[in-house]
Amino acid sequence: MSGRSLLGKLLQFLPVLYIVSLIVFVLVYLTGDPSALLIPEDATEEDRLALVAAWGLDQPFYVQYLRYMGNILSGDFGVSYRYGTEALPVVLERIPATLQLTAGGLVVAVLIALPTGIFAALRRNSLPDFAISAVTVLGKAMPNFWVGIMLILVFGVWLRLVPVSGSGGFSHLILPAITLGTGFAAELTKLIRSSLLEVMGQDYVRTARAKGLSETRVVLHHGLRNALIPAVTMTSLHAIALLGGALVTETVFSWPGLGQLVVQAIYTKDMAVIQIAVFVITLMALTINLATDALYRLIDPRLSR
Repeated sequence: MSGRSLLGKLLQFLPVLYIVSLIVFVLVYLTGDPSALLIPEDATEEDRLALVAAWGLDQPFYVQYLRYMGNILSGDFGVSYRYGTEALPVVLERIPATLQLTAGGLVVAVLIALPTGIFAALRRNSLPDFAISAVTVLGKAMPNFWVGIMLILVFGVWLRLVPVSGSGGFSHLILPAITLGTGFAAELTKLIRSSLLEVMGQDYVRTARAKGLSETRVVLHHGLRNALIPAVTMTSLHAIALLGGALVTETVFSWPGLGQLVVQAIYTKDMAVIQIAVFVITLMALTINLATDALYRLIDPRLSR
């Protein structure tokens, strides 16, 4: 990717980040005054009003928004009502856990979908192909939270093989990663199968076979490489979706990531944490899009011309 192209992509981030910041601020503002959650039950009305004034919550909407944007541009992302510290460090310390879970979900999905999709394509209209198609439909239909609960019940409660909550090692990642990657694995399997079948019917594949190349080389070198381009597209889109899906999965497994933090912040109306967390998630999603564009050019150099 050229420097000019990279700069153009980065400049496209700015309006997206601005629109997201505006939408999040409006939604948080509409939830009402969080002062009732910040003061003791025995506090007086004077105490409440003093707290509202101290946090600037008594100002009109446009004043609060301009102050919010001004603070962001100056590097001040606000103070967490719940933790009593700057919101940015609270959010940043949760990013590694969310990235770990998202990467785990992607790895699970790819490890399942790649061999399964190839096998189904090579055994088209056979009994295994029909069985795989049925399983993919079932996998797409199951919501993440239900998959997570079932995995906890079977492997955590009945068999007691792995931990079912928190983090602390690879064993804690197994069930959340499987939960997060199951639905995507089903979709990716179907896409790899259909893409590979389409590619294997192209003229250049028939030419490769006519030259006497082995079927393995034809499939891996000529077929799979070209079939992976739409799979990469779906993987990038689902990597972004998995960031959102992590919100539910982290809550089910008490995984200490951004999703769990956002849910807790919504309950406590911790506006600064909600705003910066969504801002960071959006920035991560845009970065994934940028990385995907570079990966396209690595898989198919013709796109760089």
